[in-house]
Amino acid sequence: MASDKAIELKNAFKSFGNTQILKGVDFDLISGETLALLGDNGAGKSTLIKCLCGYEKFDSFDEFVISKTPITRDKFNLLKARDMGIEVVFQEGFLGSEQEIYRNIFATRHITKFGLIDTKKEIEVANKILKEFLGFSGAGLDATSKAKNLSGGEKQGLAIARAIYFRSKILILDEPTTALGVDQSKRFMDYLKSLKEQNLSTIIITHDLNQAFNLADRFFFLRGGKGHKELLRSEISSIDELYKAFYE
Repeated sequence: MASDKAIELKNAFKSFGNTQILKGVDFDLISGETLALLGDNGAGKSTLIKCLCGYEKFDSFDEFVISKTPITRDKFNLLKARDMGIEVVFQEGFLGSEQEIYRNIFATRHITKFGLIDTKKEIEVANKILKEFLGFSGAGLDATSKAKNLSGGEKQGLAIARAIYFRSKILILDEPTTALGVDQSKRFMDYLKSLKEQNLSTIIITHDLNQAFNLADRFFFLRGGKGHKELLRSEISSIDELYKAFYE
């Protein structure tokens, strides 16, 4: 096992009913890199990341290692992945709409004081996140508001902000800016670029090839449930070349 691998996966399969989605995928993520996972709808991108983060289970694999730790299929789940430093932002958001915003941010990872949840501190930090990442001024919505009061873009932004706040070792983002406005998208891009300096390993699924071109160190193409090709950013000199590679 190479020491610079954040994730290494060999010969992975996944089916839903009689439909085989992943058909022997080999995949790796280098520590500190931003990898763009690209492919048409139905290529298996979302299924792959849901299995990588424990939300779904691979049917089988020859090898699955995260940060040098071999993974046992039956014992790996979303909470285990989070404990191992993986944070994921799904395209559909996955917020508890009836819960307050601050509770969504700190669910399962509370700030404590003398062994008790420090609600005051959580609200304070949550309001800081809302202001710095989402641009909330404090009027109207704040950290004690219900998540259901957020717009679609604000919910997506909050999920991204939560992932970034916890400084995970591996960040997985499924179409992270789909519902974000221009200002929120720019703020997200700036955050992601700054986190590269902290050796954060990132997988980003995006249909925006311009975004992929500007962010990624490497491009991994899925086609028909299999790895089709991969290219380093240094091998592509223009967005036109990335488009060509996508459709080849």
